[in-house]
Amino acid sequence: MMNKVFNQIVDSILNWSGLPLWEYIVAGIVGVLFVYQMYFYIRYMAAVVRRNRFLKKHPSPQPSVWPGVSIVVSARNEEQNLTNYLHALLEQKYPEYDVIVVNDGSLDQTQAVLEEYKMKYPRLHITFVPVEARVTSSKKLALTLAVKASKYEYLLLTDADCVPESNLWIQNMVQGFLNADQTQIVLGYSPYFPTTDKINRIIRYDTLFNGLQYLGRALAGHPYMGVGRNLMYRKSMFMQQHGFAGLLQMRSGDDDLFVNKVATKNNTQVVCTPDSLSWSVPKPTFKEWIIQKRRHLSVSPHYRYGTRTMLGIEPMTRGLWYLTVILCFVWASLPLKIVAAALFLIRFFTQMGIINKAARTLGEKRFGWIILWYDICLPVLTAWLLATQSRHNYTRW
Repeated sequence: MMNKVFNQIVDSILNWSGLPLWEYIVAGIVGVLFVYQMYFYIRYMAAVVRRNRFLKKHPSPQPSVWPGVSIVVSARNEEQNLTNYLHALLEQKYPEYDVIVVNDGSLDQTQAVLEEYKMKYPRLHITFVPVEARVTSSKKLALTLAVKASKYEYLLLTDADCVPESNLWIQNMVQGFLNADQTQIVLGYSPYFPTTDKINRIIRYDTLFNGLQYLGRALAGHPYMGVGRNLMYRKSMFMQQHGFAGLLQMRSGDDDLFVNKVATKNNTQVVCTPDSLSWSVPKPTFKEWIIQKRRHLSVSPHYRYGTRTMLGIEPMTRGLWYLTVILCFVWASLPLKIVAAALFLIRFFTQMGIINKAARTLGEKRFGWIILWYDICLPVLTAWLLATQSRHNYTRW
C-alpha cells in the first residue's frame, strides 16, 4: 500500500506537463523567493558566526600600546541604573581611559549618585544639560557636550542602563580600530537581559534579528546603522562631520542615523566577540516596548534611499514567500504542493539553524520553533507601526 502511494506521488511530481499555466508562474515565483531568502540568511544573518569562527582561527595581534578611550554616557533620570551598572564601566581592565557621564536634566537623584561615584573613581567626569534646556533632542546635545569634553580620540558610547559583558569590553571594542588603518566606526552588539516578563522573549528575538542584519550587512560591506548602547567612533570624525548637524530636528537618530550618514565600506568595522557585548535593560511591558520601537522606527524614513530600498526587500520577499506557499498548499495540484512544502522546510530549518547558532554566539538563548511565529508576526507589526507613525509624538529622548 505504501509503495503504491509513493509511486503515485513520484508520478505526479514527474508529470508537470498537465499543470495549468498559473501553477508554472507560481512555481517560478516560489523558486525566486526561496533563492533570495536563502541568500539573505546565508550571506548576512550567518555573517557574525563566520566572523567569530574566523577570529578563533586567526586571532588579532595585540598592540604594544593601547590607545586612550573616552566612554560616553548620557543619563536622564537614571538614578537606579547608574547605581547598579556604572561601576562596571569604571572597573574595566584597560590601561588608559576615562568615563564621561552627562546628566541630561535629571529630576531624580542622578546627580547625587554621580557625585558619590566621583569620590571613589577619579576617572569619572561629570557634566550636564540644564533642566530648562529647550532643544528637540537633548540627548544629541548631551552627547555633543560629552564629545567636546572627552580627552581621547576614541569614543565608546553606551547607555546608563547598560553593563558590559566583562572588564575586557573596551579592549575588545578597540580591537576593531586596530584591524584596519582607515577605520572610523566600530559597530558592537547590545542584547537585552532575559527576564520573566511575558514580552521579554519577543524583544530579545527582535533585537537579535535586527542586530544580525545590521552587523551582517556591515561585514558584507554595506553598513547602514549602529546602536548607541554599544558603538565606537573617532572624535576627529565626529567633529569633521559637524556632529549631529542635519539631524538636530529629530528627537532620535543620535546613533543609527549618524552611522547611516557617515559609515562606508572602508571606514566601518564590526566587533561581535563574547566580551564585546553590552547588555541592556529591556522594557517590561508591551506598551513600553511599542513606544520604544515607534521611536526607533520614526527615523527610518530619513535613511539614505539605498538603505531604505535594501531594508525593504527582505520583509517584502518574506511576506510574498508565505503568501505564495499558502497559495500552493490551498489551491495548487499535488506536485506543486510537495515542492512548496519541501522548499518551506529547507528555508525554515536553515533559518532556525542560523539564528540559533548566532544567538549562542552573541550570548543569547536558543529560540527554537517559535521563530516561525515571530518571522510572520514581527514584519506585520513593523508595517503597522510605520503606517501609523504620524499619529504619535515622542518625548525629547
